[in-house]
Amino acid sequence: MTKHRCGWCQGDTLYENYHDNEWGTPLYNDDLLFEFLILETFQAGLSWITILRKRENFRLAFDHFDYKIIANYTETKKEALLQDAGIIRNRLKVNATVSNAQAFIRTQQEFGSFSEYIWGFVEGKPIKNAWNHYKECPANTPLSDKISKDLKKRGFKFVGSTIVYAFMQAVGMVNDHAIDCFRYDKV
Repeated sequence: MTKHRCGWCQGDTLYENYHDNEWGTPLYNDDLLFEFLILETFQAGLSWITILRKRENFRLAFDHFDYKIIANYTETKKEALLQDAGIIRNRLKVNATVSNAQAFIRTQQEFGSFSEYIWGFVEGKPIKNAWNHYKECPANTPLSDKISKDLKKRGFKFVGSTIVYAFMQAVGMVNDHAIDCFRYDKV
C-alpha cells in the first residue's frame, strides 16, 4: 500500500525521507533545535530541497552545528566558510550563524535551555492544524510574528516571521501535515 504524503515532498526520495522521518516531529533537544535554526537561516530566499541536499556539507563545515564552537568563530574561520562550495556562501548568513550561536547560548542561560524558551510559546505542545492540502498552510502567523520579534530582541538574525514559521513546522511546534497524510496523526 502506498503511503499518502503531503504534496510538497512527493517525487524526491530525499524530500520524502525528510518528510517521513523528521518534518513536524516535535524536537526538544537544543542541539537539534540549533541545527534547524541554522538551516532555516540559510534557506531564506532558497528552496528547502537545496538546503537538504547540502545538509551534510553544512554539518561538516559548521562543526556538526556545535553552537559553543560556532559562537567563537574567528574572522579566519568565517572567511574559510565563504570559500566552501559545499554550503551556501553568503556572508550575511555566515555572520548571522555566529551571532545566532551567541544569542542561543544567552537564551539557554536565561531559560535553562533553548527548548524551554521556544516551546514556551506553545505551552510545550504542538499546535495541531487541519489542512486538507499543504498549499493551505500560511507562510506566517501572528504567533510566528511574536516569536520573530522576541528572537530579534534577543539578538538573533535572519529570523523573520516566515523563517520562524518554517522553523516551527520543521521542529513540530505546529503540525502542518495535511489531514490525509500518514504522518498527521503520528506527530
